[in-house]
Order: sequence, then C-alpha cells, then structure tokens
Amino acid sequence: MPEVLIVGGGLEGCATAWALTQRGVTDVTILERHTVGSGGTGKSSGVVRCHYGVSSLAAMATRSLDTLEHAVDVLGEESGFHRTGYVVGVGEQNVDALHASMADQRAVGVRTEDIDRTEVAKLWPVADLEPFGAFAWEERGGYGDAYQTAQAFSAAARRAGATLRQGTEVAGLVVANGRVTGVHLTDGSTLEADAVVLTAGPWSVALLAAHGVDLPITVHREEIVLIDPGQALGEVPVFSDLVSLQYIRPEGSGELLFGNSDLAVLHPADPDRYSNQARPETVDLVVDKVGTRFPGLVDASIASTYAGCYDVTPDFNPAISRVDGIDGLVVAAGFSGHGYKISPEVGRLTADLVVDGVSSVPETPASDFRLSRFAEGALLTSPHPYVGAGQMR
Repeated sequence: MPEVLIVGGGLEGCATAWALTQRGVTDVTILERHTVGSGGTGKSSGVVRCHYGVSSLAAMATRSLDTLEHAVDVLGEESGFHRTGYVVGVGEQNVDALHASMADQRAVGVRTEDIDRTEVAKLWPVADLEPFGAFAWEERGGYGDAYQTAQAFSAAARRAGATLRQGTEVAGLVVANGRVTGVHLTDGSTLEADAVVLTAGPWSVALLAAHGVDLPITVHREEIVLIDPGQALGEVPVFSDLVSLQYIRPEGSGELLFGNSDLAVLHPADPDRYSNQARPETVDLVVDKVGTRFPGLVDASIASTYAGCYDVTPDFNPAISRVDGIDGLVVAAGFSGHGYKISPEVGRLTADLVVDGVSSVPETPASDFRLSRFAEGALLTSPHPYVGAGQMR
C-alpha cells in the first residue's frame, strides 16, 4: 500500500511527488489518466514572473525561480526555462499601486526595479509606449516549458523512489469514518493509501463534490495566438501590458506568443471537449491590440492559434489545502493561470501539508491558500489592485 496517492500527473502533481521524496516520503504513486502533462500543463504559455500583489504568491514565484533556473542541478533535467527578463507597464491610474506592489514584492525577496520609458523602448523598439505611466522590470523573468518541466519533476521523483502509473483513471475517493483511505479506479479496482493528494485541476471538482466538498472552480477557455513578426526582433523580454490587457513573449522559433490578460468575462468550457483553435473574434482582437501596441511590426501576420483551459477560482488564486472533515486528503487546484511559475513551491507546500499540516516557509502560510476561505468570504486578493486589471495580479 503506497503511503501517498497523487491523483493527476500534471505539473503540480509531479512537483508534489518530487517534493514529498525530498521530505523523505518515497512511497508515493502518481495516478495519471492519460500521460504526464497531457492536461492543462501542455497548454501553458509558461510565462515566468514574480509580479504579484499577493505577497505569498510573489514569495512562491521568486522561490520557484531557483528550481526553474537550475533544474539540471536540482532535478537532473532541463525545465525549458529561458531568462529573457520581464517588463510590466501600467497606466497613470495604476502607478501608485505598481510601486506599492513592488515594495511588497521586494520584502519577500523579489528582484524587481523601476525602469523608465527610454529603457523599455530599447528592449521593445517596435512598441508604442506613450500610454504607460510607469514600468517595472524583473531581470530574472522569462518563460519556460511546462510540459518539459513536468517531465523533469516526474523523472526526478521516480529516481527518488516514487512510482508513476499512466493510463490510470480515478473514478472516486474512498472515505470512511471521516478519513480518506484510497481511491476507486475506473477499471473497478481500489487502491489504498494513508493520504491522497488531488492535483487534477478541474477534474478535482467532481471527486470532492461526491463527498459534499465544494471546490469553486470555473473552467475558462483561454485562447493563444502565435504571431510571425515579419522581422528579426533579436532578444526581447516578456511584456505584460496592463493598459490594453495583453501579454506577449518570444518563442524559440522567432514567433511571438500573444495572450489575453482581460479576464473580466470568463468563457466556460468542458475541459474534455473544447475547440483547440481561437475564435475569429479573438484573432480580430489580437490584430487590434498588437497593432495598437506594436505599430513597428508592419509585416506581422497570424502564424497559428490554440486554446487551453484555466481552472479559475473566485479570487483567481489556488486552493492548496487540507480538506476539512476528511483527514488525509489534500487538494492543490484552481491555479487560474499561475501554476507554471509557482509549481516548485506548490509541490513544496503540498508536501508540507501532507507531512506536517503547515507550511515550512513563513512567507507562504498555508492559511492563505486554505479551501475554506471561499465559503468564509475571505478571498485572497491584492492590497494594491490595479484598476481594470485586477484579476491576474
């Protein structure tokens, strides 16, 4: 009987398995219904930033950077991380919030600094920067490959003693006398364990609901557009534009990846059945936004599109939590688009909850991410929200 079963072999599940082995818990089995990283992980845009108004998230992001940057040394495998730098720009109405947020970020170890318009123009010479009131710069920012990182965590966990079972779908949790004792599989068999961790993204919802536990997640279909810039741009950083609510980052191919930062209206979807292409109206929006912000891209064209799903909670922040009323059960879901950049610390915190019930890092208290906060109405939000751009910060 394994000591811990992890339901979901995406990035967070594999990171948790590895983190458990680092805590000395090596009798761990990952249960993945398809293959490692085949769910939301494989659709991540992989932006790496520490710019969060919530201090615990900023702390998780900056601590995670050490693993992403040095994955070969830490995990024995590459993570696909590319350090390009990260610049975020805001309008005049958000300048004070930007500076207050940056001060909070520095307090938890984030290396972030002011950068003026002239310097940003050198980094992105094709951009129109006139509408911005201020910018922040993270030299260590960039982007990575979530699928490759999941594979790295999985391989490292298995070398440390964990087991991976792919093609193994969980049908339900086994709960007796207020404690989880294992899982039922769709093939009719049952696996027993001392503890169960749910890292199955939106598929975690039904598994909990069967036992009267509400995990408030909306599955939001997020569309990504790849742009051929029509020219060699050289080394450009990730650019988060909080004026027109878009982000753009380079691809190794020379293309640019565009993502929408306006999540004021969600587009609910079935995570098992959704179109993998951007809608025509999304492509039109990209053409408008990119054309407005980057007028120097005179020969740009649409290269391709795809879509993935965010598991969005009411405060756009994850639940990483023991489950009240069911001993031995831990959930880590609802990452709302933040999961890649904080994944090493998600694994660490989840492992802490399994082993000790509390976080081992004071800057990332488990109470911030407790599942019960949604029912309590105590949402995890930034003390310095950006007008018009609050959802993802």
